[in-house]
Amino acid sequence: MKEIKPFVTLVGAGPGDIELITLKGIRAIREADVILYDALVNEELLDYAKADCVKIYVGKRAERLSTSQDEINRLLVDYAQNYGHVVRLKGGDPFVFGRGGEELDYVHAYDIPTAVVPGISSSIGLTGLQQIPLTHRGISESFWVITGSTSDTNLSSDLQLAVKSKATVVILMGFAKLAQIAAQYQHEGRGALPIAVIQSGSTTEERVVLGTVDTIVDRVRAENIGAPAIIVLGDVVAKHAQFAETWKNIKQDVLS
Repeated sequence: MKEIKPFVTLVGAGPGDIELITLKGIRAIREADVILYDALVNEELLDYAKADCVKIYVGKRAERLSTSQDEINRLLVDYAQNYGHVVRLKGGDPFVFGRGGEELDYVHAYDIPTAVVPGISSSIGLTGLQQIPLTHRGISESFWVITGSTSDTNLSSDLQLAVKSKATVVILMGFAKLAQIAAQYQHEGRGALPIAVIQSGSTTEERVVLGTVDTIVDRVRAENIGAPAIIVLGDVVAKHAQFAETWKNIKQDVLS
């Protein structure tokens, strides 16, 4: 009988395009006895798993909850103890609002060894794919990555600080609060600030809406954009190839 050696690896799957996972991530998938994967993970990655690998969907997306975090934590331990190597496959990067730290804490309490394979966070990956530089000499010296919804479903208090900064701001899991976010920037007199909303970035369903803080809510509604989507605010958004034309149309709409 094969000796079971419990082990858990957190793997960042990247923002959606299967080619954006690391080689190390693919290797971990190939070696896994069990894979617990999220809603935002491209399921084509599961094709790399061995034939007898157990694949468990534990997806969570916005308000639609399929598996609680407490249950996911328990599954990680149970499967590791009974099967061996468990890969926790998470969209983006496990440590960028992926609750990877919480999962490691729980697994470590059972003295199960762990490893982490970093992934490309949507905050960096999707902006890069759109050729929006998060930092740019003379425009932005830093960037913030902020959650759009805290554990109590409120906007992060960090946003109140971010709106006063010249830094680029990327908001994850904040699409439902786009109007509130825009209102905070407007309150600071920054209604003309460029903004991008990127839906399902890096996938075949990718859609991008550009505008300003003052116009973005109406533009998103007109384009029927929905979650999952990230929000990017800052003068660097004007570096997007289509922003100049978008800005021209916005000014024409205002004049008319």
